[in-house]
Amino acid sequence: MWFVYIIKCKDGSLYTGSTNDLKKRFEKHKAGKASKYTRSHIAVRIVFFEKYDNKIVALRREREIKSWTRKKKIEFLKSLHRGQLAVNSSL
Repeated sequence: MWFVYIIKCKDGSLYTGSTNDLKKRFEKHKAGKASKYTRSHIAVRIVFFEKYDNKIVALRREREIKSWTRKKKIEFLKSLHRGQLAVNSSL
């Protein structure tokens, strides 16, 4: 099982990544050991994730989301909020 996720950082920025162990990866992000970006921007919480059976498909989706503008990511997250995910409106 693979995951594509978006993390909200302390400064309000968004980080997108992929992993096969979401909980462990997020703990590494919070500890500043998962990526250079979250080391300096401090991961706060996961605001979105999707599950995939295939690593290649997950990496493609990660690349797709990373290509989006911040505005598009926020609109996407807010649209999910209207569904089931609780996304802070201060994104």
